[in-house]
Amino acid sequence: MISIDGIGWVNRNEYGCVRQGRRLQYKDSTRFNALLRKRIFSCPFEKFGRLDNISKMTCYAVALALKDAGIRYSRNRKQDIGIIGTNASGSLQSDIRYFMDYLECGRKLSRGNLFIYTLPSSPLGEAAIHFGLQGPLLYVTSTGNSLPSVMAMASDMILLDETSAMLAGMAEEEEAVYFFLMKKSDFRENCLSDVARVSAIVSKSVRFSQMIEGFDLLKEGYPE
Repeated sequence: MISIDGIGWVNRNEYGCVRQGRRLQYKDSTRFNALLRKRIFSCPFEKFGRLDNISKMTCYAVALALKDAGIRYSRNRKQDIGIIGTNASGSLQSDIRYFMDYLECGRKLSRGNLFIYTLPSSPLGEAAIHFGLQGPLLYVTSTGNSLPSVMAMASDMILLDETSAMLAGMAEEEEAVYFFLMKKSDFRENCLSDVARVSAIVSKSVRFSQMIEGFDLLKEGYPE
């Protein structure tokens, strides 16, 4: 069976780890990036400043999910963990920024550090590089709420022995959430929830804030 051992989430006002019961707010929104980098990442994130917004949000949420699940990582450590992500906007804002920069440069030159984020899978690649993820990497697009679908796909990858664990989630310009999934023989063994309970919360949530509030129900545990 597949369990969810950790959930990490972040938006422009606060961030949290669900299993650990952590929820921290920012009183000064201008401190968002500096505050998060120091408190969330276990090792220095080289060239973090060049990442586009969705890549930053992806890496923040992945770091929090790993922290919540008690998974350690370092720059030189590779792990059999995959990552699958989704969102509603793809790489649209990065595409626009790249094209506007291309126009401003007279349609002759363009900046490579903008071009590399014109693919919606680029944020997942950045996370895989920093966290040493060597499992499957996949971006999924959908017109509706695709979070339940990516969680189901991540579960299938684990059950088919394509990887030992998966990170599954979504990231937009202003908010992101990621789940750490792995196979367990007993759901009471160091885990937060099963996939079905989390999928039910995600499916019913119209807003991001509503989904985060729903995660509080997971801490009630399983009935004996």
